[in-house]
Amino acid sequence: MSPDRRSWIHAWLLLMPAAIVLIGFTYYPAVGTVVESLWTNGTVIRPSKFAGWDNYAQVLGDPVFRKVFRNTVLFALGTVPPAITLALLMALWVNGGLAGRALVRLAYFTPTILPMIAVANIWLFFYTPGIGLLDQIGHGLGVEGHNWLGDADTALACIMVMTVWKEAGFFMIFYLAALQTLPPDLIEAARLEGAGRWTIFRRITFPLLMPTTLFVLINALLNSFKLVDPLFVLTKGGPDNATNLLLYYIYETGFSFFDGAYAATLTVVLLTLLAGIALTQFAVLDRRIHYR
Repeated sequence: MSPDRRSWIHAWLLLMPAAIVLIGFTYYPAVGTVVESLWTNGTVIRPSKFAGWDNYAQVLGDPVFRKVFRNTVLFALGTVPPAITLALLMALWVNGGLAGRALVRLAYFTPTILPMIAVANIWLFFYTPGIGLLDQIGHGLGVEGHNWLGDADTALACIMVMTVWKEAGFFMIFYLAALQTLPPDLIEAARLEGAGRWTIFRRITFPLLMPTTLFVLINALLNSFKLVDPLFVLTKGGPDNATNLLLYYIYETGFSFFDGAYAATLTVVLLTLLAGIALTQFAVLDRRIHYR
């Protein structure tokens, strides 16, 4: 056997375990989901039939889906910019000559290492009507209590606040690492020219952080479309679907209503949205913000 062929076989043997896992748990389920979305939901009495694009037409006419999609977009708009802004501010704060900055970094990062279910239970202590921390503070100030998670006007905002608290510390780590790699010569030269802190940040620091911002932005967007854990503990998607997000709606459709075909269709819609976000990154944004 030639050395080239031996190296080729050796390389494929090394790749095979990862390839099997990737195909078995990613590509095969994805293809199966697309195929299932083109059939009706079968039962023992009524077997499934080919439906073509009927399931997708049902999605377009589904008022619950429209509300869930609107909730998901509002959730992304209400969590991604605040989380990124807060993460950048925290990174700038702990990157300076702050006394006890190691403890401050740990405090900011601690929510990130907590499981989302545990985070939801912590915030349930804040939001519980009557006995929750928010109502207890309100009673001390003479403000009437409020059912934060039971009111359709405030429930989604409560989930947003909890998510920003959970994710900002994670994004802070990336900004902190990026800040520590910035060339100090540029900042020193700007100071010698009389530039203030705001000018240095606006003209030097933030532009150089744009690749990190892109990375954080894409991860935050993907996370906002995939959030599901806290809804099981806090709201179950209520009241009146006010906090129902796309992934939770898929779970409900598949495992509560046992409509696997429609759940597969919704999953394909979600995958298409996530793929669109990724393609936007690589085709548009990535070219505009990297410096060479």
